[in-house]
Amino acid sequence: MAERKEMPLWGWGDAEHSREVPLGAAENLSGELGFAAGTDVGARRIGDFDLAAPVLSPELLERLSSMVPTGSVSTEPWLRLLRAAGKSYADAVRMRAGRPGDAPDAVVTPGEEEEIAGVLQLCSELRIAVVPFGGGTSVVGGLSTIRKDFIGSISLDLGALSGLVSVDKDSLLATFRPGTKGPEAEALLKPYGLTVGHFPQSFEYASIGGFVATRSAGQSSTGYGRIDRNVMGLKVTTPTGRIELAPMPGSAAGPDLRQLLIGSEGTLGVIDEVTLRVHPSPASMVDRAWIAPDFETGREVLRLIEQDGCAPDVARLSDERETEVNLLLAGDSLAVKLLRRYLRLRRRSNGCLMITCFEGESVDVARRSQRASALMRKHHCLSLGSRVAKGWRKGRFAGPYIRDSLMDGGLFVETLETASNWSNLGRLYDAVRTELQGELEKEGGTPVVMCHVSHLYPTGASLYFTFAGKQPYDSVEERLALWQRVKGAACDAIRASGGTITHHHAVGTDHAPWLEDEIGAAGIRLLKAAKAELDPVGIMNPGRLMN
Repeated sequence: MAERKEMPLWGWGDAEHSREVPLGAAENLSGELGFAAGTDVGARRIGDFDLAAPVLSPELLERLSSMVPTGSVSTEPWLRLLRAAGKSYADAVRMRAGRPGDAPDAVVTPGEEEEIAGVLQLCSELRIAVVPFGGGTSVVGGLSTIRKDFIGSISLDLGALSGLVSVDKDSLLATFRPGTKGPEAEALLKPYGLTVGHFPQSFEYASIGGFVATRSAGQSSTGYGRIDRNVMGLKVTTPTGRIELAPMPGSAAGPDLRQLLIGSEGTLGVIDEVTLRVHPSPASMVDRAWIAPDFETGREVLRLIEQDGCAPDVARLSDERETEVNLLLAGDSLAVKLLRRYLRLRRRSNGCLMITCFEGESVDVARRSQRASALMRKHHCLSLGSRVAKGWRKGRFAGPYIRDSLMDGGLFVETLETASNWSNLGRLYDAVRTELQGELEKEGGTPVVMCHVSHLYPTGASLYFTFAGKQPYDSVEERLALWQRVKGAACDAIRASGGTITHHHAVGTDHAPWLEDEIGAAGIRLLKAAKAELDPVGIMNPGRLMN
């Protein structure tokens, strides 16, 4: 089992990682939104947090301990705080204020998969809520404890259940334990010349089980596929029994139960083993950056490339605002100055940055990259060569650190994502951007609303919005009210404009109010029926999905 890396209570990733906002960006945000670095850092030490004592009695804790003879049960305050929330904006607001809410009464860590069943049966008997915990990277309220109707709650920490169970290289299948983190999975497959090929921004901390439970997509999913496309087999422990779905290349044996369990967000049971279709490690990589004349042209080029069969494995098109912000965040080095000068000379100062990364066998990479380049040039996209794209690849997981820095400077910063068909993508983009801009302007200043396309399909693509505005409020309640108003308006616009309420962040509690609008009342009843069968007491991650 790899050594566990814990994220700080107040933010993302490695606490020692640099979070400094470059001077040019800081000055720009200071003038437009009142950004002041380091003025709103909030709680940092355990004494800063309002943590209630556990309500489960010593006798009940002892009974839980008997269920995990090779694991552990802990009521240590710091560990309870670490398992009290994910990494959403709302989570960050509460944790920075030292108000974790209903932290779990105990953190239960099974040492073996077989111990999970006993824990769930006991918790059902006693009415103790169970929140499965993988990497703690949820950004949609997927991990906070909801005590209503329960005598207490536990965090079921799957971190000890990590590692590679087996590899079938002929079939390109690999079976993992659920707590295996992204980097660990890649390291374990490397000797076999294989890769999972799943690299979400949370890659360094998220787990295989978490990928599956949230129906995750990664930055390379245009090439390697979303996680749901690559899950071939599953084992899930529920309060009423175990489901084992063997990996099959294809089957007509009724509805595909894998797809019911993928994306169930811990509400039906605990994913305790995953068999994935894996991929040969790439023999060749070609990274190139481009500047499209505008966002609409860039989207059209990506549509043509995807439907022509020559799409890159990573395709990322920033709109005009995100392109400018990325240049500000890149700093004021000589290389950045030269790039700006080059764009001015080529009349592309207001263009849109596009990152393309091709991976695979050399012949296939050459074919796709050359064909894609021809289509780019045909639509007046300007090549920037490989340096900018390689820089993006090097820092591809650093985005959340910038959010922490901006929050430290007193800003409201959030993200949301959606997807739609190519024919509707422009309308969806305009509607969501307009709604966000209007809501943020109510607080004054000049808000930042930016977007990128990050996942391509033959029928459509995703849109990922990042937005920042003034945060004029001091209290947790007022800050959360602002967040709910702005995000709620954007989610309403997404559904009214034909987008999915979430492309890859999952539902959690944040998106639950819009789920019925997307899947219908009958769809909600179907999910509730499955939950009633597998989790009749309702202990599994209450409040998620079917809120």
